Amino acid sequence: PQRLEMKTLSEVWGYRPCLWKMVLVGMGAVCSGGLLLLLLYWLPEWGVKGTCTHTSLRDARTLLLRTTDEFRQWFRAKVHVMLAPGRKPFDSFNLQSTAQLPNGDGDHGVSAEEHHGKFAQRQPAQIHYFTHHSTKYYWNDETHNFELYKLFFGENEIAVRVPSLFKLLIKEVLNPFYIFQLFSVILWSAEDYYYYATAIVFMSVISIATSLYTIKKQYVMLHDMVAAHSVVRVSVCRGNKDIEEAMSTELVPGDVVIIPVNGMIMPCDAVLIHGTCIVNESMLTGESVPVTKTSLPSLGEEAARRYNMEEHKRYTLFCGTHVIQTRFYTGELVKAVVVRTGFSTEKGHLVRSILYPKPTDFKLYRDAYLFLLCLVGVAGIGFIYTIVLSIMNKVPAKTIIIESLDIITITVPPALPAAMTAGIVYAQRRLKRVGIFCISPQRINMCGQLNLVCFDKTGTLTEDGLDLWGIQRIEDGSFSPPESEAAKESLVNSAFVACMATCHSLTKIEGELSGDPLDLKMFSATGWILEEPTEEETALHNPIMPTVVRPPKHAIPEASQSNPLTQNMIGIVRQFPFSSALQRMSVVVRRLGERHMDAYLKGAPEIVANLCKQHTVPQSFTETLETYTRQGFRVIALAHRQLESKLSWHKVQSLSRDLIETNMEFLGLIIMQNKIKQETAGVLCELRKANIRTLMVTGDNMLTAISVARDCGMVRAHEKVIIADAVPPKDFQSASITWHYTENPLTHPCFSRLYHFAVSGRAFAVITEHFPHLVQKLVLRATVFARMAPDQKTQLVEVLQSIDYTVGMCGDGANDCGALKRAHSGISLSELEASVASPFTSSTSNISCVPNLIREGRAALITSFCVFKFMALYSIIQYLSVTLLYSILSNLGDFQFLFIDIAIILIIAFTMSLNPAWKDLVWRRPPSSLISGPLLCSVLTQILTCLVFQVLAFLLVRQQSWYEIWTPQSDACNVSSSSLSHSQNTTSPHDHKNIRNYENTTLFYVSSFQYLAVAIVFSKGKPFRQPIYKNCKTYSVLLIVSVMYIVCVPHDWRITLVVIVIVNAAVSFMLEVHFRDITPYKLSVTDLFFRLENCDLHVANDRWGSSFLSWLFCQRNKAPSVRYMHLALELQDDSDWPPRPSTVTYDVDPGGCQQTSLHKE
Repeated sequence: PQRLEMKTLSEVWGYRPCLWKMVLVGMGAVCSGGLLLLLLYWLPEWGVKGTCTHTSLRDARTLLLRTTDEFRQWFRAKVHVMLAPGRKPFDSFNLQSTAQLPNGDGDHGVSAEEHHGKFAQRQPAQIHYFTHHSTKYYWNDETHNFELYKLFFGENEIAVRVPSLFKLLIKEVLNPFYIFQLFSVILWSAEDYYYYATAIVFMSVISIATSLYTIKKQYVMLHDMVAAHSVVRVSVCRGNKDIEEAMSTELVPGDVVIIPVNGMIMPCDAVLIHGTCIVNESMLTGESVPVTKTSLPSLGEEAARRYNMEEHKRYTLFCGTHVIQTRFYTGELVKAVVVRTGFSTEKGHLVRSILYPKPTDFKLYRDAYLFLLCLVGVAGIGFIYTIVLSIMNKVPAKTIIIESLDIITITVPPALPAAMTAGIVYAQRRLKRVGIFCISPQRINMCGQLNLVCFDKTGTLTEDGLDLWGIQRIEDGSFSPPESEAAKESLVNSAFVACMATCHSLTKIEGELSGDPLDLKMFSATGWILEEPTEEETALHNPIMPTVVRPPKHAIPEASQSNPLTQNMIGIVRQFPFSSALQRMSVVVRRLGERHMDAYLKGAPEIVANLCKQHTVPQSFTETLETYTRQGFRVIALAHRQLESKLSWHKVQSLSRDLIETNMEFLGLIIMQNKIKQETAGVLCELRKANIRTLMVTGDNMLTAISVARDCGMVRAHEKVIIADAVPPKDFQSASITWHYTENPLTHPCFSRLYHFAVSGRAFAVITEHFPHLVQKLVLRATVFARMAPDQKTQLVEVLQSIDYTVGMCGDGANDCGALKRAHSGISLSELEASVASPFTSSTSNISCVPNLIREGRAALITSFCVFKFMALYSIIQYLSVTLLYSILSNLGDFQFLFIDIAIILIIAFTMSLNPAWKDLVWRRPPSSLISGPLLCSVLTQILTCLVFQVLAFLLVRQQSWYEIWTPQSDACNVSSSSLSHSQNTTSPHDHKNIRNYENTTLFYVSSFQYLAVAIVFSKGKPFRQPIYKNCKTYSVLLIVSVMYIVCVPHDWRITLVVIVIVNAAVSFMLEVHFRDITPYKLSVTDLFFRLENCDLHVANDRWGSSFLSWLFCQRNKAPSVRYMHLALELQDDSDWPPRPSTVTYDVDPGGCQQTSLHKE
């Protein structure tokens, strides 16, 4: 197979239709009654191979795709043909002109009309392509493969097609479970067993209708969210410089669009070439903070580089983001060049991750299919046994067919899906009562296995924004005492307050200050006023008309208020915006009435201190900073510099920031507090006690994220944080990772493992690409992920799942959509965009919903195990009864089947799911696998117990003195129990089906109580569910059914049967109690080191038999079954992990996996 360069790499094979194979498949479909077509529908690889022959990709008409990840999914794609201009269309264009735009103000792209005119004379060529997951791949004769080309753009639209109800219905009905139910209903109808068939049809219709409603609603919500602003009218500059109106669907890369003054929702990804925009990027970052986007630089080193989406984010307007306001001077229009359209945009990637998520792998569902296959095997044995026995007894052919097929419907219960769903529905109702709404009920079970939860920060763990705790200024070369207010009159003329009032990126939108929350808090603390030039003022002056800030009038002495020169007005001449790479921002300002300009700088304290003259930095700087950071405060340093008076406004506009940001004078510190929500610390503590690992995944900066992680207890006081700072290869230098310790590393052996990694989005991308062998090691102990893009959040969830974590994700922004969809359990705290992708939405805006969801998930998971085991035992018990009765050519009657199936099984299966969740979140988790030693032994011992007591009753009744062999005229119910005479009541109808016999009556009574016994012993309570005696509905059903009175047998035999039933129940209970005690519970990594050495993977118990069973299911030298535990054991013995402070890890061979670590001297 050849490989496609897709985001999820796929293998591809080419096929073309084969007539004789299609004829054979058609004949097979007719002979099998359509079952062959169903099989080919369920297995697409068989469908392609069964109707087509293998051929080269160039000649293929059908493609078979298989992903190379752990799921190995198969897809079928049809190859289409399109006509394109030119003999070799791929050579006709310079692809880099659209993929990589040169900076500057030159020709920004070739228009569609010029393309058309240039190639109109050429003969069209046929281009083969196929569509997969909303992306088109085109055939290239040069590489002999299908590739993703940006030459053919198509419409600029992110199209979410809402399937018709008919298509959804067909897809739902063709589920194997529903097909088996249809088979069962047809068979029962042939036996005139209409009652139970009607009940199954009724439950299936309700289940299908509910599923269709949920799926349709999700599609409509996603379509509405995407289509709200996807098609708009835009102004486009064509090649002749004329401006014309066009629909956004007509845009292609290279078009120059005009951004209107009042803003717009961007319909594509575009790079600014003229003007400035204020943009709300909450759709991508989750941070509802307006961001200033400037035009591509036309001078200097950066202007010489080609455009790159990642490097030039601050100049790029992304699809789906809201341009709030534009700024331009001297009549210039704000222009941007389109660089990506449709599903290629950032928003397109986000929508595609929602539309086509990877399948969620959950062991319970995989094991359920294996368990059902075992039941099918048992049914096959019964099928053969029935046929052989019936032929030996010369039973009519019609009866043989019906009875042999009937044994299959008995062994594999058609009501199993409905019974399993009942527990989930009840859990869904309980979640709704606590304000958690679910659109994907099957995910509730997965919540019971969560052992790691990722949290977004802003709006999830914390309140929005930061609060000012205080300031600490420099006086006479040392720190003055902390001050809580900066708006005091004595500080109005200070450089410290001037820096706070000017060094920001705030703007006024509709009269309201808007910008970064940190800047807003800092500026509002000064009490100053910001004034921006109006459009009329801007048009009358040159482009350097400044934004002005001034103190409020009450802060200015009355004698100075009448003189503008003494009002302390400051104009902001130039801004150097905040850079996450530089960790600082600066401004050049001019105070009214002064001839020189000043530069103000703010940023990370260590960075600012290095840019200042050393004698201006206090000697206690490091100690003071460490004191604040250890308390969880966010600290920002300020600095000032007086510029030379000869610098003019025009010269300042062309100066690089490196010339400005040097030889500064240190002013002091601003101490900010990022307040966490009241519930956050308590919830995280509860999760930690329950051995559930917690991570922070945020779009915010690293320092803030680490501060919040410490403040909320995610990183505790005695634990160190190691920042992995990775840089990509550049020039002739290979990629590298520098390991920074935020505190002095502890050398005591007890604390050697108490560390957390912190990783930025940029570093995560570099490590994933150049250090893939370190990714799993890193995420095993990484707790803080900062500056993460939406697709990186999804990628992180996938990496965690690859090492066998069951991952939950809790967030509130549209940027979390992909991760919420990909995680085993996504919980949205917002009812806006995130709720479309998230399986769960909480009406409360804090994380207290997470433990509630896990508790209900654990209860639902245990309920699923109970119901599955009960339904399996129900099938086997009935299978044993019917098999024993078949040996005497008898069977259970229709009303006996009806009583068992509806009065006992369905009622118990639906009511045993009503047990609510246990009130505490305990440290252990329920098992996730049906195919485990203790659970299989539990089921097998119950089967053997039921078999022994049924055979015992079956043989005992035949040994009684009053027993008589059945004849068509026999009627056990009309035999006198006192005289035991053989006189028949001639008025009663003959029993031709051999129903009224002593064996039937005995087995029916014993098996009925066996159903009740296994229902009780399988109903597990504490520590995941409330005990069964608190479930009054199930208790009532059990009491009512248990008083069933048996007739048609002597009184002594009735007493004997009661004794058999009581002994059976006692044996079942004792066996289940001991198997329940040694059921394995998974541990987290934090408990692994303390428990694995003693093989303590089970609940401790002192009952008899437990030591043998524990030895049987827990081998001392057995490696952990999950990868993250195995990896933790490896790292425990690795003396070089974690890397030592100030160590650099290099990617020595970029093409290989070599690495080396060099210690910095």
